[in-house]
Amino acid sequence: MTYLSSNQLKQYEDEGFVSPINIFSKEKAKEIRNEIELIEKEMPGELDKSGRYNAHLISPLLDEVTHNSKILDAVQSLIGENILVCGTTLFIKNPNEKGFVSYHQDAKYIGLEPHNWVTAWVAITDSNAHNGCMRMWSGSHKDNLKDHEQMFNEGNLLTRGQTVNNVPKEKTTPLVLEAGQMSLHHPKVVHGSDLNKSDDRRIGFVIQSYIGSNVKQVLGKNGVQLARGKDNYNFHETIGRPKSLMDKNDLKIKKRENDNLQEIFYKGSSKKGNY
Repeated sequence: MTYLSSNQLKQYEDEGFVSPINIFSKEKAKEIRNEIELIEKEMPGELDKSGRYNAHLISPLLDEVTHNSKILDAVQSLIGENILVCGTTLFIKNPNEKGFVSYHQDAKYIGLEPHNWVTAWVAITDSNAHNGCMRMWSGSHKDNLKDHEQMFNEGNLLTRGQTVNNVPKEKTTPLVLEAGQMSLHHPKVVHGSDLNKSDDRRIGFVIQSYIGSNVKQVLGKNGVQLARGKDNYNFHETIGRPKSLMDKNDLKIKKRENDNLQEIFYKGSSKKGNY
């Protein structure tokens, strides 16, 4: 078992994140990247824009990451032993594309309450200041949810371009990860990321989120997978794990889940973004 140490738990409590955590080898990360790029090649557009959500439902290797015991041990340290997978996202920044993530809080538009959940950001390629790694506003999770301006701005990889203004950038911490490492962050910590200025893709696979079984979806509905423990509440429909790469039925389930997500993410908004 690889539960978080007392120092790591303290970092999470004080700062709102813990990083880096070793999960798998660089060779494994390359294998996962190859599977992502195979899907892109075989099914152009499948992982673009809002298709980036829930790729673990059609990729056995991403499914394996989602249910990785080292990740689940760390997550259990934070939210308890009953763990549900409530969606994943691929954050891919290609070189020479103007993709960035504005400073925001995950809990703002996602509808998961109470906040007994955590986001795991798994590096499939190295992630550093040069290629646009995440930056965290340390301690910001201790405040209430902040006002977010809906920018819908070009290049912003978030649904509404949701932005917390006046974030002190000089006080943010870059989360530098090697391929195969991950960070965990709190639903309310303010974070964002800059442009990829390197000549290779920066790929992050984000389990957003691991939720405790006591967490409801108050804005719509999410299918979930039981990752560990048991679900005594049954607030959500349970979905299975992928049978094979790009299975036809699994593709349908992914589409249904992503349609449901769009309803959640744009609840109350008069406008829709690309994601």
